[in-house]
Amino acid sequence: MTDELNKGDKVKWNTSQGETTGKVEKKLTSATDIKGHHVAASEDNPEYLVKSDKTGKQAAHKPDALEKIEDNSK
Repeated sequence: MTDELNKGDKVKWNTSQGETTGKVEKKLTSATDIKGHHVAASEDNPEYLVKSDKTGKQAAHKPDALEKIEDNSK
C-alpha cells in the first residue's frame, strides 16, 4: 500500500481465515491499546484502525497490510 488512507476508505486485508474487508476508522499516530492489545503506532510508524464488515470488530493494521479497494456501495 503506497497511498495514504483516509477515514471511510474501504480496504481489504488477509487474516488466518482468508481475505476480509472493512473501513478505515482513523489513522493511529501514537501508542494506544485496543481491547487489551498494545499498538505501538507513531508519527513515523502509523497504523490504521479498521472495522471489519463481517464481524464489526476493530483492529489496528500496518499500512502495508491494507489494500484500498473500490467502494461500490456509495
